[in-house]
Amino acid sequence: MTFNDNANIGGGRVSKRGRTAGIAVGGGVGAIALFLLSQLLGVDLSGLAGGGTQPVDSGSVSNLPECTTGAQANEDVECRIKGAAASLDVFWAEELPARGAEYQRPPVALFTDSVGTGCGGATSATGPFYCPPDATIYIDTAFFGDLRTRFGSSGGPLAEMYVVAHEWGHHIQNLDGTLAASQDGQTGAGSNAVRVELQADCFAGAWAGAASDTRDTGGVPFLKPITPAQIQDALSAASAIGDDRIQESMQGQVNPEAWTHGSSEQRQRWFQTGFDDGAGSCDTFAPADAVL
Repeated sequence: MTFNDNANIGGGRVSKRGRTAGIAVGGGVGAIALFLLSQLLGVDLSGLAGGGTQPVDSGSVSNLPECTTGAQANEDVECRIKGAAASLDVFWAEELPARGAEYQRPPVALFTDSVGTGCGGATSATGPFYCPPDATIYIDTAFFGDLRTRFGSSGGPLAEMYVVAHEWGHHIQNLDGTLAASQDGQTGAGSNAVRVELQADCFAGAWAGAASDTRDTGGVPFLKPITPAQIQDALSAASAIGDDRIQESMQGQVNPEAWTHGSSEQRQRWFQTGFDDGAGSCDTFAPADAVL
């Protein structure tokens, strides 16, 4: 994924948070992360969450004013996220009305080590996530290194932006009511939890498929045409974080009944579906009993 050097990325709504003063324990993202990990591993970790949310200082904030051009996005990961945010805003402002909802731009908060959110306190161990109460995407860019070193992805800029676009997909689901309608606490290969995640993968693919035709305010395409090698990088990232692959590496066996995100094959296939056929192809819920 390569930005056009003269593309204007200044409209991307990305901030950089300073180090927080404390971490909320219980009731926030920490508890949510423990729940998701519990479902992934099939182990109850709820006893690790304490009671009561402690105040968290959000720290200093920078809006990355230095990131204004596609050339900078090609050289710097934080500018690249700002460029992706600018492109995703334009894409979804055009696409979301077809889903019967009004688009609202989500903030993207970059942080290091820990951060305070509308869901409570979180650490880098949570990984990138979307917080519905404050409608914000939170990313510690160190995760992109983890994709390669811990999860075995090939890496690359489009693999990184797949992660951003996936979390953006959750924001779209929040706006159109999918998140609220799908929360039933169930897990498994055909569960709503998996359908939500695979739809976000498909949404990420839809953005990537249209990204070289998505233009800034001056009519310049944000991105150059995406190459087959770059698509393989994104598919490698999708595969690396499939439930089956993570379960196999962490516990030596695969338990589909505990899946919350989908298999490596599913995640790759739904990203490719969105890339090839657009956001209109991303209904992972219809029919509800369909094999994903």
